[in-house]
Amino acid sequence: MASRIECIFFSEFHPTLGPKITYQVPEEYISRELFDTVQVYIITKPELQNKLITVTAMEKKLIGCPVCIEHKKYSRNALLFNLGLVCDAQTNTCALEPIVKKLAGYLTTLELESGFISKEESKQKLLPIMSTLLEDLNATGACTLPIDDSNTIQLKLIQQRKDPPTVQEYDVPVFTEWKELFIKSQWDLTTQQILPYIDGFRHIQKISAEADVELNLVRIAVQNLLYYGVVTLVSIFQYSNVYCTTPKVQSLIDDKSIQDECLSYVSKQGQKRASLRDVFQLYCGLSPGTTVRDLCSRYSQQLQRVDERRLIQFGLTKSLIRRLQKYPVKVVRDERSRPPRLYTGCHSYDEICCKTGINYQELDERLENDPNIVICWK
Repeated sequence: MASRIECIFFSEFHPTLGPKITYQVPEEYISRELFDTVQVYIITKPELQNKLITVTAMEKKLIGCPVCIEHKKYSRNALLFNLGLVCDAQTNTCALEPIVKKLAGYLTTLELESGFISKEESKQKLLPIMSTLLEDLNATGACTLPIDDSNTIQLKLIQQRKDPPTVQEYDVPVFTEWKELFIKSQWDLTTQQILPYIDGFRHIQKISAEADVELNLVRIAVQNLLYYGVVTLVSIFQYSNVYCTTPKVQSLIDDKSIQDECLSYVSKQGQKRASLRDVFQLYCGLSPGTTVRDLCSRYSQQLQRVDERRLIQFGLTKSLIRRLQKYPVKVVRDERSRPPRLYTGCHSYDEICCKTGINYQELDERLENDPNIVICWK
């Protein structure tokens, strides 16, 4: 569920009334019953102060960061307050937590510098600030809050992303957008050094060797690009590879935007643009038992205007096709098959070749001559 904010509230400890809600937007959103239920988590004991607290009650989720500023100038020698957010109980609030923490820090600084919270005149500015905050964060996910002539608060919701898969030495990074749009200066030095070698065909180990960057650093850099959606990963391209179509290949017929993107991507440079009929026929020609080399010999006419390497690359990035990989399984243990730990059915040819340094053809010949090895396609 999206991180939609339903209410913003400001609560403080009154010297005679105790914990209370001073402002809330919209008004009367938090009922007296709800506040009484959660007030011990809004204005808290010292153990929970300056910590993010999320509490769910009465189908609402409240997020706050209770603040305590100790000084003898305050009544009871301390100022306790909390600027918090309220969402539906089912809302994922991870993206909102940094916002709450930053607001607590900003208000603490403003209070220490100018008495912003303790002075009634300046504290009243909180209400319009809260209204702007609620409206802008829900509308655009970003907000600029001018406090006074010398203070402005900038806030932005950061999109929560899933952790990317572990990058292996045999993975091939491919840009998800045109490489020319990539701004090198936004990234770290390692990423900048390997960028020229990311072409959609070099695998991680090869990029490491050619860019003269340690393998683990390349993997970390590519994993960071993967996290931000700048690249995706495909398998190593070889003419001996076998692919098959997925149900998503139908989108090539149904989706006009996919058609245009595909034809622009796979057409050979300097040639007339390929036709959808030719490209779709080539994808449908991929099947178990048919290598890319077989495809090229059978459909030589269709490939006059189509780059077969980019055809495969586009199909993999859009999940129109998938690779059928070979996994060797050692049936009987003996000393002829080395290293045996790689022949368990869990390691593909790509992985074995990268880890042992032998090429695909040499591995194929070696395993075909071993009666104790069975090849599993999956």
